[in-house]
Amino acid sequence: MAAMSRPFNFAPGPAALPEPVLRQAASEMLDWNGSGVSVMEVSHRGKEFMALQAGIEADLRELLAIPANYKVLFLQGGAIGQNAIVPMNLLRGRRSADYVDTGAWATRSIAEAAHFCEVKVAASGKAGGFTSIPKQSEWRLDPEAAYVHICANETIGGVEFHWVPDTGAVPLVADMSSNILSRPIDVSRYGLIYGGAQKNIGPAGLTFVIVREDLLGGALPITPEAFNYTIQAANNSMINTPPTFAIYLAGLVFRWIREGGGLAAMAERNRAKATLLYAALDASDFYVNRVAREDRSLMNVVFHLADPALDGAFLEGARAAGLLALKGHRLVGGMRASIYNAMPIEGVQALVAYMRDFEMRHG
Repeated sequence: MAAMSRPFNFAPGPAALPEPVLRQAASEMLDWNGSGVSVMEVSHRGKEFMALQAGIEADLRELLAIPANYKVLFLQGGAIGQNAIVPMNLLRGRRSADYVDTGAWATRSIAEAAHFCEVKVAASGKAGGFTSIPKQSEWRLDPEAAYVHICANETIGGVEFHWVPDTGAVPLVADMSSNILSRPIDVSRYGLIYGGAQKNIGPAGLTFVIVREDLLGGALPITPEAFNYTIQAANNSMINTPPTFAIYLAGLVFRWIREGGGLAAMAERNRAKATLLYAALDASDFYVNRVAREDRSLMNVVFHLADPALDGAFLEGARAAGLLALKGHRLVGGMRASIYNAMPIEGVQALVAYMRDFEMRHG
């Protein structure tokens, strides 16, 4: 996990990829696996690519310790697409689903699901400005709900679930677009996990779905075949052409994680990065982080300068120092440092050093 030789990219997604992965992909661009052509140029139904995809799925299963009674799907459409595809597949004759509103992405999931079912907001952090995760004691869960949906990490607001909700017999569904593979998880606690790949897995274009088998088979009649989990599972995610290059790159990332010590080692590094950055924020009145400490994201650290008039100068100086993409989301302003798996500790150290220097010069 050596430091990158390029600028440090704090982009929220599409996000930085591990440099060794990019270099390997570049070396294989014109000749993949001795085939004489790029992996982008081979048939997705050819034995070579099908073997590649099977191996990539096996690697993901090993990394996450996915139980045998779960299907792994490699799809398209991103998490936004899954906001509709999840209720299409998981209502299974029920009228409503419970959603926990923790920020911009959960709110968007709620709006999309409302096209397909009655959405009951079981809890919301809106009154507090989405700066904390509602405690489960405050949740109002319906035992007749088809599922309970959470966004495991809000990239815009910088809040993250560091615990697994107890939803009883009702399946728990989690959008893990931005924190999948950042630490070990107990997949068996979830009925379905989904997300876009462009944070910790690979480039934009690939969507992953991990779904318990007993939840399959109840898709709404209006569900297109390409969006039907049961049909996709029966066809190895290949009823249409999958995003082959994105799948290939995901496989390289899975191998990079495994060779770097797996998810336990990844979790240790991610916590060390976040601890370093939050400590710098907490030690200063020049910078402000409003997220409840117990709910702070380890992936997306959001903060504001006490004097917003300095935002432009901060970002300009950061770019000059090789610290890229620190501007906060337009909905919340300020700054955001996305420190996914591919960000080395050296990148966070460089950011902290720049923040201290900027404060000395402008504070």
